[in-house]
Amino acid sequence: MADTHALATLVQALKGLPGVGIKSAQRMAFQLLQNDRATARQLAAALDNAVQKIRHCACCHTFTEAELCDTCLDNARDRTLLCVIETPADQSAIERTGTYRGLYFVLMGKLSPLDGIGPHDIGLAKLKERVGDGVLAEVILATNFTAEGEATAHVISEMIRQQGLKVTRLARGVPAGSELEYVDLGTIAHALVDRR
Repeated sequence: MADTHALATLVQALKGLPGVGIKSAQRMAFQLLQNDRATARQLAAALDNAVQKIRHCACCHTFTEAELCDTCLDNARDRTLLCVIETPADQSAIERTGTYRGLYFVLMGKLSPLDGIGPHDIGLAKLKERVGDGVLAEVILATNFTAEGEATAHVISEMIRQQGLKVTRLARGVPAGSELEYVDLGTIAHALVDRR
């Protein structure tokens, strides 16, 4: 049998993507190599280009090719508001709503002691420096509503309150258009507690 080290390496690399198991990784590898080598070359070139050019914004820590991202450079943004999020994907989701016009700080993760991820791993020192700029009036904590996201929000909230800034948290509750009998009990409970 021919040497398949390169194929095994490709499958392992694809398997490292979120939600991709061994069978899906094998299917992708076989598809790219057997039927679509042009796409495989394009994908390889795009990945190499992204790895070479994309870095973190010096101000908000999101992905950018320049020193500062377009959001941080936009003078029309409200510089008194800072939304703290876990990932650039979260930033993209908030931007798609068209309702938030402040700035961001992207943690690039969340606290997870079981996984060995502590405050230094998600840039809390840089966030503390960022909120001390004298311009901010409110910090919106938009971490996910998971155990890790809640712990991260709590630690950040305590850190920011010491600096005298207003700290708010995203609301949570029953999704629009849903029927109560089909909503999980935890969501209903939080909606009752957070009612307005």
